[in-house]
Amino acid sequence: MGWKEAAEPVLTRMPAVQRPEGHVPFKRKLGWTAGVLVLYFFLTNVVLYGVNTSTDLFGQFRSLLAGQQGSVLHLGIGPIVTASIVLQLLGGADLLGLDTDDPRDQVLYQGLQKLLVIVMICLTGLPMVFVGGFFQPEGALVQSLGSAMAVKWLIFAQLFVGAVLVLFMDEIVSKWGVGSGIGLFIVAGVSQQLIGGLFSPPGLGNQLGFVPFWISVIIGSAQGVPSLLTGEGVRMVLFGTNTSTGLVALATTLLIFGIVVYAESVRVEIPLSHARVKGARGRFPVKLIYASVLPMILVRALQANIQFLGRILHSQLGSLPAWLGTYSNGQATGGLFYYFAPIQSTSDWMWWSAGAAASHEPWQVLLRVAIDLSFMVIGGAIFAIFWVETTDMGPEATAKQIQNSGMQIPGFRQNTGVIEKVMERYIPQVTVIGGALVGLLAVMANMLGTVGGVSGTGLLLTVSITYKLYEEIAEEQLMEMHPMMREMFGG
Repeated sequence: MGWKEAAEPVLTRMPAVQRPEGHVPFKRKLGWTAGVLVLYFFLTNVVLYGVNTSTDLFGQFRSLLAGQQGSVLHLGIGPIVTASIVLQLLGGADLLGLDTDDPRDQVLYQGLQKLLVIVMICLTGLPMVFVGGFFQPEGALVQSLGSAMAVKWLIFAQLFVGAVLVLFMDEIVSKWGVGSGIGLFIVAGVSQQLIGGLFSPPGLGNQLGFVPFWISVIIGSAQGVPSLLTGEGVRMVLFGTNTSTGLVALATTLLIFGIVVYAESVRVEIPLSHARVKGARGRFPVKLIYASVLPMILVRALQANIQFLGRILHSQLGSLPAWLGTYSNGQATGGLFYYFAPIQSTSDWMWWSAGAAASHEPWQVLLRVAIDLSFMVIGGAIFAIFWVETTDMGPEATAKQIQNSGMQIPGFRQNTGVIEKVMERYIPQVTVIGGALVGLLAVMANMLGTVGGVSGTGLLLTVSITYKLYEEIAEEQLMEMHPMMREMFGG
């Protein structure tokens, strides 16, 4: 008996959101999407019951993981992304033996994905609550229940329920709404951070927004601002007082928006013609960012898990060997865990300024930058390849789709193998180039800073997801106006 036969009774019984029968009207899709988005914002404001103080292990990855510290959505999409990494690695090594074209194997794959998500919820939440001590239970509740362990189990239960709700909200949007839930939650979290970084008024939050800050500088009411004619004043103009109020942060944010939108429009168009209907022609676009920006989530999630492991080991053992990692205030300051930590702001690499990098030698800072850049560029290319292969976007799957639609490439025989060879000239190369480019942009955005302190990866994801959401909404509206097109595209 193979593993599929042994696991089938469990995997086929995993709870799932029922697929709609027939076409879902566009207005109803928007309604489901808006409803899930409102529920997401509501849950991010539901504070964990029984928690006195909490430490945010994923603080620098918070916008990317689409969660809120200390809320029931503390874990965010982290378990879903980590489970996707495991599945991509297993699928890339062809260890699962699942054919996604087979309906039975599709059910097994979806069930396995849910099971892995539940396992990752436990592997992430249990160490946070019971091992690392990153959640401090309320003393009054401990006294009333008579056991600190009971309060910890209550905290973990809330984390578990919140993470499972994220899983099913993502499934609802994917089947009944527009786009994907994971993309929607990332856009919501990053947009909230961007708007706060732009317009946060005095007295609200820890940081002043970009617009209020510069208004206060212009009218002369800003406190502690050096003269703009001094070297410190020039540095303040360029990089601001908190790395997100400087002109460089604004320029970087606008530049990332422009580059991603431009890259989404750069494509190689392969001409197609219908084999039977004369005059019916089309084009298959191979975009520069062919694998989308979503594989970057997997790369950053891998980095987040490495840092999570380091902090768990440090909190449990008290100290680690110097070559492995040294910590100060919960942050890695030396060793391998320091070098594998991503660059998040200008203070992480400007060793000549009064930032975190000032306590390190220049060669140490440059080595960390080189490792982060290599990790993102190489990892972006590798995970882009995995993403293309596992989402049926590779040359072979694309050739089958073109063949099944009755189209062919003019000047070539109508044969799947021939179409696949043509696709192999473009898709693998563009996938690698696009993945590496996105990784490079993410690191550069982090190094220069962005408005609101949004991570470079989060900003890239937000622009790309919003662009694709716009395209999908336009397509849905077109099919609503012309039902015959829905029939042509199998809708």
